[in-house]
Amino acid sequence: MIERVADLPDDVDGLRFSGHVSRDEYQQVVLPLLHECLARGGGIRLLIVIDDGFDRFEAGALWEDLKFGLGSGLELSRWERMALVSDAGWVHHAISIFGWSVPGDVKVYPLGDRDQATAWLAA
Repeated sequence: MIERVADLPDDVDGLRFSGHVSRDEYQQVVLPLLHECLARGGGIRLLIVIDDGFDRFEAGALWEDLKFGLGSGLELSRWERMALVSDAGWVHHAISIFGWSVPGDVKVYPLGDRDQATAWLAA
């Protein structure tokens, strides 16, 4: 399941991932949010909360993500900051290995530090 995170500063957008994430959900929630970010101009600052109950991305969802990045005309320089908030060890491990490939600045925070992550994004 994917849902948008409410009550964030004006220049910060957020998504919460839990359970199983399907291609349809990705198309209905993530892609519209990213298109909104692009349409309003300026930089992209994104809070991603990965709950303890997160299971997996369906392969089709990952394909949609790749297609968005390759085919949207998105300038990677528009990605200013991304905060990943999760207690899952694999998130921290993945960023330590692949963080260099993420556009903009990225930081990982434990679930209990979501407010800190939001403040960093808004700064």
